[in-house]
Amino acid sequence: MRFKDRLHNLRRRLFGSWSIDDPRPIQADAPYTYFLPSAERIDALRPGDLVKLVIRSHPPGREWDAERMWVEVKNIAPDGWTGILANTPSDMPQLREGSPLIFHPFHIIDLIYDGDRQGPAEPPRRAYWDRCMVDRCVVNDGVPVYFLYREQPDMTEEGDSDPDSGWRIRGDYRDLSDEQLNTRKADYIAIGKVLNADDSWLHLIDSPIGSAWLRNFETGEYEPFEDDD
Repeated sequence: MRFKDRLHNLRRRLFGSWSIDDPRPIQADAPYTYFLPSAERIDALRPGDLVKLVIRSHPPGREWDAERMWVEVKNIAPDGWTGILANTPSDMPQLREGSPLIFHPFHIIDLIYDGDRQGPAEPPRRAYWDRCMVDRCVVNDGVPVYFLYREQPDMTEEGDSDPDSGWRIRGDYRDLSDEQLNTRKADYIAIGKVLNADDSWLHLIDSPIGSAWLRNFETGEYEPFEDDD
């Protein structure tokens, strides 16, 4: 065994190992809030460019179990790309700046072209960062959206990075008493997080202030709601 290989095995025994996370399952679970570079921009990468990867420590570090770090691309090949770590890990002694890595294009979560190269533009996509009030059970427990209405936005505060959309969203409460419904917790969060959980109402998102919709679970359609009171 070469000295370099013996040294590598020794470091692995002393400090542990590492792996590179596949971000595609995260993107599939959160398509409205977690975005990855387009295939066109990844295809335009060349040696010398920087790519960001999520590198996971085994065992987990004292503070983090994974770190997002930049890697300089050295070689591009069908069976695996190679690069060297361009960051100093914060809590991962098994790696250091300059450590060699092997990865694949699907591992890339961000990229920077070398020099003045711009590469192809990202295809336009709509962002859903405006805020809304939503029953916590919709996002955390998979309770489907049932009633939603849009009122005059009134929750935006100075310094907020994203404004209140005015949307107020309730999870299915057909089998709840008024007391049970009143004990539900609500969160003020990005619309995209609600869409990640239930995007059945996406086609209504641009409805004007004053709109209200009730979901008909038999047809799957949202029907205009009018308050008889």
